[in-house]
Amino acid sequence: MSKASLETELRIDFLKSITEMIQTKYEADVLPISASEIAIPVVDAEHNDKFVLIKVSIPRGTRNGEGSYDEYDGYGLAEAYADECANRQAKKEASEAKKKAEAEAKARKREAKKTIKELNKKGLNAMIHEGE
Repeated sequence: MSKASLETELRIDFLKSITEMIQTKYEADVLPISASEIAIPVVDAEHNDKFVLIKVSIPRGTRNGEGSYDEYDGYGLAEAYADECANRQAKKEASEAKKKAEAEAKARKREAKKTIKELNKKGLNAMIHEGE
């Protein structure tokens, strides 16, 4: 069998399995819209009509300029995506920590201003001898 026919057979088998699973688990219609895509009509939490689109492809990789392809590396791409997600999470946590620190600093400044205001109202001497 040729490479293309092997890939077509694999794609069709996966689409068939996905279609059967969706029909069984979700009791939903599965609408084939191309040789590699299916659409599933669904309703969201607010009862709005939506579609889920599933595309199955067998990637060959990227052209290398020599008339062939550099192999597709799903493992490498998964690692890169995991790293990207970890970086995003770290940035988010750093941003949240910065916002928290800024809020705490504002609160300290507010309290200091309040104390200074009290000093100005009562006078330093009155505060020193307060409670005597």
